[in-house]
Amino acid sequence: MDRRGYFGSFYFDNFEVKIMIVQNKKITVVGLARSGIAAAKFLKSLGAHVSVTEKNRTPALEEAAAKLSDRGIAVELGEHSRSFIDGRDLVVISPGVRPDSEPVVWAQGLGIDVVSEIELAADFCPAPIVAITGTNGKTTTTTLVGEIVRACGKRAHILGNIGTPFSSQVQDIRKEDLVSLEVSSFQLETIKNFHPKVAVILNVTPDHLDRYANVAEYLGVKKRIFMNQDESDYLVLNYGDRFLREIAPQTKAKVIFFNKDASEAEFNQNQMAALAVVKALGLKREACLEVFRDFKGVEHRMEFVRNLGGIEFINDSKATNIDSTIWALKNIKKSAVLIAGGRDKGSDFASIKDLIREKIREVVLVGEASERIARAWKDVLPIEQVKTFPEAVSAAYNKARAGEMVLFSPMCKSFDMFTDYEHRGRTFKDLVNKLK
Repeated sequence: MDRRGYFGSFYFDNFEVKIMIVQNKKITVVGLARSGIAAAKFLKSLGAHVSVTEKNRTPALEEAAAKLSDRGIAVELGEHSRSFIDGRDLVVISPGVRPDSEPVVWAQGLGIDVVSEIELAADFCPAPIVAITGTNGKTTTTTLVGEIVRACGKRAHILGNIGTPFSSQVQDIRKEDLVSLEVSSFQLETIKNFHPKVAVILNVTPDHLDRYANVAEYLGVKKRIFMNQDESDYLVLNYGDRFLREIAPQTKAKVIFFNKDASEAEFNQNQMAALAVVKALGLKREACLEVFRDFKGVEHRMEFVRNLGGIEFINDSKATNIDSTIWALKNIKKSAVLIAGGRDKGSDFASIKDLIREKIREVVLVGEASERIARAWKDVLPIEQVKTFPEAVSAAYNKARAGEMVLFSPMCKSFDMFTDYEHRGRTFKDLVNKLK
């Protein structure tokens, strides 16, 4: 595979040469979330002089900073200092860091390259990459592709926005392996030479409108996933999505559509996309059907937690936008009490009033978006607003009746109360399992 990486003014293909170039370079990582920590450790292991800047300060961040300091990595918390950017050879940003944040602006003003963590890892990855993005379904599809590759007898690495940072595993990846990589729009904003063998865009619906001006801008970022592909690569697109159907002529890669004809009717969209990837990779379709049959789903996506007194508790913390919750609501078969709320992304909560009225008997709201959601649904159903997450779980349990479910499908980001949706989902499960 002829895929070149980029570091400063150097182009390279040989892994040893890459390491030599990184050694003794001054590199700052912006953001001390999971990807930032992984990138800092990876760069330090290659001999770079690494520092990390993080604008927030929490006990968890202080603990992570102490561990990095023990490795000889300088860390600042609670602010971004220009001294952490001046004189650097490269700046690497975590997915949550905005492109207009101070460290990025400072670096660009000084002519310092700014790349995302996935770009950094991809430069060192010897294996083909299947990169999967979209508004919904990324985690499930990324997992399915990895499991199918494994079922075919190949070594697959399921990485990226799914929860395991690319840079945390890249040193263990071999040329004959395959990487199934979940990629968010945030990660695509700053890529330069990221070049997946197979790129997948599952769907595009309004999301992250607190970060993007409109859907067109959001789609423009998603399209960056194929900007470095050529005629030897593949782009997998959802034919049922008008936005994606129309961008097919814009790529140099070979386009494979899914969700196009009646022969796919027995599969859901994530399965259809996985089948299209298998076609691009030349793998056996039979392996897909075997994986589909045995697949139990992914954690935090319509995950059954417990049945207590005839009440089912479902963890759908992965639903960080309205469309994810719409999917959940359309797939439940019984009356439910809904727990929702979190950090607002500029969503139009009134747009799903009819579905809420049809599927939900009562709702419990918590978090920063609570008031906006309550105003949107005030004439639809009984609403209780609470201040804490434990209160929300307790209130929903008290409202639910035997034969119903408590559905936690928040429609919002987790960052008002939690580090990420996984932290939020685990907390929900812990609280449910403690109920008497």
